[in-house]
Amino acid sequence: MKDNEIPAALSLIRKAVKAWQTPAVTIVAREKDPYKVLVSCILSLRTQDRTTGEASARLFGLAGTPKAMLRLSGSEIERAIYPVGFYRNKAKAILAISRILLDVYGGAVPADIDELLKLPGVGRKTANLVVTIGYGRPGICVDTHVHRITNRWGYVVTKTPEQTEYALRAKLPKRYWITINDLLVTFGQNQCKPTSPICSTCVVYKYCDRVGVTRQR
Repeated sequence: MKDNEIPAALSLIRKAVKAWQTPAVTIVAREKDPYKVLVSCILSLRTQDRTTGEASARLFGLAGTPKAMLRLSGSEIERAIYPVGFYRNKAKAILAISRILLDVYGGAVPADIDELLKLPGVGRKTANLVVTIGYGRPGICVDTHVHRITNRWGYVVTKTPEQTEYALRAKLPKRYWITINDLLVTFGQNQCKPTSPICSTCVVYKYCDRVGVTRQR
């Protein structure tokens, strides 16, 4: 995919994804609450989207702020978020993060990627997602879908999500930074799948280099 084809491709994808389910963390972000975005991001790691949404709703029904979260025990959080992946470790991380937010940041979630990366269990994907959809500030969240699809397009040539983030920062027009993760997560879950993507009905087929695609539908 050439640089000048990106606007048309993302416009087509934006229309296509309206037919599919919105990612769970994006739904949480509609509340404009960075703390809930942060916690939902942690729950979403290695967990199916539907499970993330249901676990987030149960947990936030009990506690939606760092102070309220610290009133819960680890076992109460575990029961609320089960069956997300690594739910015991995530419960510990949520409690630890809530304590740090109160003790170090006055109960607020930092809006800076470097500060977010200091929190336990927070990597670049989560930090960027909090900054972009939690605060509406420029950043590029690169998960497995964004990494896979932009390389499959031939738009970037990278080996890791972190490399993809920096490559996109260097060439992707800034107006697409915040939205590209939402678009490509949904697109990747439903169309441009990891194996055997559905190329026959893909709206950006003519722009895609199909790098590494050996099977398609």
